[in-house]
This record gives sequence, structure tokens and C-alpha cells, in this order.
Amino acid sequence: MVKSPCINICRMDERTGLCVGCLRTIDEIAAWARMSDDEQRALLGALAQRQPNSAATKVSHG
Repeated sequence: MVKSPCINICRMDERTGLCVGCLRTIDEIAAWARMSDDEQRALLGALAQRQPNSAATKVSHG
């Protein structure tokens, strides 16, 4: 069983459409319990890319 990324800060950001706590969309949150373990792991990987401090989202200034 894959642990939910929910951290109990459940508020949707109107600008991004993402939860400010777990960075999931409302559809991803609603579907979580129905996803297979592989689908949940794939979503966790996508969430890591959404992190503001992740290497994938940093912009080079040099």
C-alpha cells in the first residue's frame, strides 16, 4: 500500500488548481483510493516534479 501524499493542509490554490498541501489536483485527490499501487507511485513521481524546489522546476539564471 502506497502512503497518501496528503499532509492535512487541504486548500486548493485557485491560480494553479493544485492543493497547497500535497500539490494534487482535485481529480487526483478523488481518484487516489481507486488507483493501483503503480498508478499511485507514478503520481507521486509527478508530484515530485511539481515541487517548487525540485530540480525540474528551477530556472537557470547563469
